[in-house]
Amino acid sequence: MDFLMSGLAACGACVFTNPLEVVKTRMQLQGELKAPGTYQRHYRNVFHAFFTIGKVDGLAALQKGLAPALLYQFLMNGIRLGTYGLAESRGYLRTDEGIHSPIRSAAAGALAGVMGAYLGSPIYMVKTHLQAQAKSEIAVGHQYKHQIFPPQSWKVALAAAMVSGIAVVLAMTPFDVASTRLYNQPTDTHGKGLMYRGILDALLQTARKEGFFGMYKGIGASYFRLGPHTILSLFFWDQLRFFYSTYTK
Repeated sequence: MDFLMSGLAACGACVFTNPLEVVKTRMQLQGELKAPGTYQRHYRNVFHAFFTIGKVDGLAALQKGLAPALLYQFLMNGIRLGTYGLAESRGYLRTDEGIHSPIRSAAAGALAGVMGAYLGSPIYMVKTHLQAQAKSEIAVGHQYKHQIFPPQSWKVALAAAMVSGIAVVLAMTPFDVASTRLYNQPTDTHGKGLMYRGILDALLQTARKEGFFGMYKGIGASYFRLGPHTILSLFFWDQLRFFYSTYTK
């Protein structure tokens, strides 16, 4: 659970911080191995870079490399925080007398960081290549021509659904858990629930008695259901509209 929750938490943050990562990548590649004043500065500062990328490459370019960035964050932070949390829960960070050991904590943190960075490095390279891609007038650094999916591929929609699903499940799972329990609770002869008074009461009781993670039970199943469900719903809807328009002409 430590691995899953820490990885998902990092992915949720990545959705909002990835545009800054795109800006950072391009500013770091600008003027590579060139003396100051000998190259054109496409990006003068952070705010100018945001504006320039959005204007020339389009607003969607600010989320370039999001798919590998999410995978990288899930692996790196899931392994890093999950390994450290596991070491802490197993008591490896304490001495035989039960005293917290700063040396063991530092060693565990360093080991977890090395493992996460090693496994995440190839994905970080792909992310950097994708985030550096730009139109020729504002391109910096070497331009790789990676293309994850062919244009108009159903895989694009599936990937988009899976990426957006991270934010959705993080926001909605506590309410989904509460509604499931409300529907499943026993009732009295008048149909009134015997365990929860309403959705807020269900959320508060769950958090109080089962902890914060209790509100995220079933999050893995919710996530892997959401992506295919979304793409299949949109696919069938689009096909039905096509057939309807074809046979009603």
